[in-house]
Amino acid sequence: QHSASELILVEDEMTDTEDNEEKDLGVMDDQRSVILHLISQLKLGMDLTRVVLPTFILEKRSLLEMYANFMAHPDLFLSIAAGATPEERIISFVEYYLTAFHEGRKGAVAKKPYNPIIGETFHCSWDVPKDKVKALRTNGASTVSNEPTKEFGQDQSSCYKLRFVAEQVSHHPPISCFYCECKEKKMCVNAHIWTKSKFMGMSIGVSMVGEGVLHLMEHEEEYVFTLPSAYARSILTIPWVELGGKVNITCSRTGYSATVTFHTKPFYGGKVHRVTAEVKHSPTNTIVCKAQGEWNGTLEFTYSNGETKVIDTNKLPIIRKKIRPIAKQGPLESRHLWQHVTNSLKEGNIDAATEHKHHLEERQRAEERQRVALATQWKPKYFAKEGDGWLYLNPLWKT
Repeated sequence: QHSASELILVEDEMTDTEDNEEKDLGVMDDQRSVILHLISQLKLGMDLTRVVLPTFILEKRSLLEMYANFMAHPDLFLSIAAGATPEERIISFVEYYLTAFHEGRKGAVAKKPYNPIIGETFHCSWDVPKDKVKALRTNGASTVSNEPTKEFGQDQSSCYKLRFVAEQVSHHPPISCFYCECKEKKMCVNAHIWTKSKFMGMSIGVSMVGEGVLHLMEHEEEYVFTLPSAYARSILTIPWVELGGKVNITCSRTGYSATVTFHTKPFYGGKVHRVTAEVKHSPTNTIVCKAQGEWNGTLEFTYSNGETKVIDTNKLPIIRKKIRPIAKQGPLESRHLWQHVTNSLKEGNIDAATEHKHHLEERQRAEERQRVALATQWKPKYFAKEGDGWLYLNPLWKT
């Protein structure tokens, strides 16, 4: 049943109206006792991959969809290829990268997306108005608009099409892959991420092992990047998420690289959600751009020519993704697969949500046992293992 990749009809896609803002604040008393019970059985540093977490801490979307939400500013993403020089392109990448996390992490409350089951897929696309895609540096430093967030109207001919597919290729270890391409801009990104979570007392740390590669075919450049760790803090009261760790973006062809550091809040004082970045040209050891601010707030960029620019992530226009209605999705597509869990959570029926989630997990275990018995390997539909990583089967650079 997983042989030919079925045709995903872009014509069927409609603008996504889901608003996954998590409204509830904090943990209810009866839920706290469940978490306390769970915590009592955990040891510090313990790997949580196989621990079944209570349903009420779940966010109403799959991890695969969360990765798609990193593309909430596809205009900034497509602008990378518009840079006139290697320096402009890597700076555009850093600007896009720093603004990508606030939409992927909706809501102040830390909730956990569904763990995708093996074989689960997620498809969506964006129509990006062509006039929004431009080289950012050349039009001076005044690119910040103070207009409230607005959505772009979409007229197909005046838009670029950006397409996205994600797939869960492995269950133990849990590995997700995603691939995103814009044929007209001759650019695509391929990533594989293995999530590892561990218990740290009053918080839970999730590290994202793996990397992504952005291919700009017109410039024959490849940018290799990694992702920060995420921490769910104060899990007994009002849990919140912070990002931490150092990530790297490198382009070996041009010699440009960037280091982005997500700073976790110090125990006493200090700000939350701070991020700093530095872009440099390694052969000459020249720093061409520095950035600092909050990944979910205001970011300030300073360039080597002394110019500065401010981006307020909360004022950036969001371009909503387009997705096929559940009725037109296959059985293993995220929203179709998790629809009963999602609907139960929306209705506040935790027991029913737990029941549906348990049913999916049991089915996954049964299929896993069957594969072991028959000594067969799971074969993903869209990605193939290559060396340490995973590659999309039909990437732009092959066509």
